[in-house]
Amino acid sequence: MRAFAFASALSLAFAGAADAAPRRVASLNLCTDELLLLLAAPEQIASLTHLSQSEAETPLWRQARRYRKNDGSLVSVAPLKPDLIVTMGGGARDRGRIAARLGMRTLDVPYPQTIGDIEKAVASVAAALGRSTAAQPVLARIATLSATAPKRSADAVWLGGGGRSVGAGSLGAQWMALAGLKQRRLTGDRITLEQLLVRPPAVLLRSNYRAGQYSGEQRWLSHPLAKGAVRSRTVTTDGRLWTCMGPLLAGEVLRLRRELGR
Repeated sequence: MRAFAFASALSLAFAGAADAAPRRVASLNLCTDELLLLLAAPEQIASLTHLSQSEAETPLWRQARRYRKNDGSLVSVAPLKPDLIVTMGGGARDRGRIAARLGMRTLDVPYPQTIGDIEKAVASVAAALGRSTAAQPVLARIATLSATAPKRSADAVWLGGGGRSVGAGSLGAQWMALAGLKQRRLTGDRITLEQLLVRPPAVLLRSNYRAGQYSGEQRWLSHPLAKGAVRSRTVTTDGRLWTCMGPLLAGEVLRLRRELGR
């Protein structure tokens, strides 16, 4: 309910500019690329970052390739004269001032720390686009996941290349909880092969991000202990979804529930 209330408030805030809903919108961040692809009308999107067009980075890459790409800088989109630029996590203040002088409005979405932050980001971007109704099914899906979260959680470790993991109280751990998994608290948010040998988790949630890449981190994942062996149940997850940890993870949570029988 809080997400719908927030969306309604933002809709009212932008109501005065409804007739001036942006016609050309550019994104300078992979995570806002994904939000635009979910929420914007196709004809509104003027440009997305080159990352959004990479199969290795997002499952929306085919959809993204319909649009012009940019390198994540204001300079790369200025010739397109977008009337709204969406980015995430701040950056140089000068960029916002320069954009304003060129007649381009900017929306800087904070990096999300909680599921609630994701809901706010969805609502704020949809409102800025003049498409608050587009946020409703996305917010409803997240709300349903929260309301139906499994009551019991299995001890789990999210595992990426080189032993990278996520914090026990992080946004990633919150998405895991919706799937019935409790992220183990780890020093430095990493786990070693020795720890996997001595105290393996019940579930090893193993990211497949850039699985075909030749690197030291990927070689680490090829070790039998990092594959879970017989003492941990290994479940593979689409690592691309965990880069932004945005609303695309809702579908992955449902898939994990089915696979884990929760």
